[in-house]
Amino acid sequence: MEHCGIDLHNKSSEVCVLDAGGAVSERARIPTTEKALRRWFGGRERARICVEASGISPWVARLLTELGHEVVVANAQRVRLIAESTLKNDTVDAETLARLVRMDPALLCPIRHRKEETQRLRGMLRVRRSLVNNRTACLNTARGLLRSFGYRMPGQRPERLARALAVGKVPEVLCALVAPLVATALELDERIQALDEEVIEAGHAFPEVERFQQVPGVGPLVALAFVLCIEDPGRFHSSRDIPSFLGLRPRMRESAEHSHFGSITRQGDTEMPKLLVQVAHGCLRSRQDSDLKRWAERLAGRIGKKKAVVAMARKLAVVLHHLWVTGEDYQAARQEVAAAA
Repeated sequence: MEHCGIDLHNKSSEVCVLDAGGAVSERARIPTTEKALRRWFGGRERARICVEASGISPWVARLLTELGHEVVVANAQRVRLIAESTLKNDTVDAETLARLVRMDPALLCPIRHRKEETQRLRGMLRVRRSLVNNRTACLNTARGLLRSFGYRMPGQRPERLARALAVGKVPEVLCALVAPLVATALELDERIQALDEEVIEAGHAFPEVERFQQVPGVGPLVALAFVLCIEDPGRFHSSRDIPSFLGLRPRMRESAEHSHFGSITRQGDTEMPKLLVQVAHGCLRSRQDSDLKRWAERLAGRIGKKKAVVAMARKLAVVLHHLWVTGEDYQAARQEVAAAA
């Protein structure tokens, strides 16, 4: 089997092919387009191809797999041989990937890309997040401008700000100043509400989404985001592997009898940990009593609320995955149920 490394870039990519003996047999620079990739790899014998994970690697990996090749998507954070090399260019990088995948693909900590439909649904959530951030920016800018003139305005919802301006307590000249921001925020709010309905509709296709909402603080958005982030719960050996996948695992440095645990790695999905932290805050504020809430409150007394919230987010990830693989319903007070039995 031939081994191939591709250093992907938006416009063109460098290709290096090794023969069965490990010698470089071909080098090429080809356009990063579907037509060029099909022409170059379509008529070749099955090969093991390595690419680094990037924004364009999902569709490239799907295409090469469709053409009959074995594709290994390398975790870019783990390929330090490339990132820290004193001689780094596209040609060298492509050959390094080819040699690493020829030696042992496990060295590259392969990443499994999500299905195209899953990627599309995650794109919908990403669009919603962008709209929410822009709405918040418009409201904050409008309120900041008015506050600089001595007028304090509510800022939770754009309609509340619009009503406050319509009362007439703010001079017309200032109302005209912030009117474009308020109008934009109102328009964005309508688009966000429409996307929220799409999120609920998309969640109906996944039975797990309804089960996850039994956990206090978990709504349709968080439940769907978790399903789309994990996609296949069976690829994890244990529910305790989920926090590491999401970047919620503490850093660890261990040598002989010395062990040191630091802050969380933050290596993984960037959005899901934020959502889980929001859920953790919601659980702590909730009036509903649960084993999880009591555990977090005790932990907050020892290490502080900030760290306890992150620890609770980590435990929530484990709980959601456990509910998924077992099909159980969420029990807020498992210890009381066990005692009663």
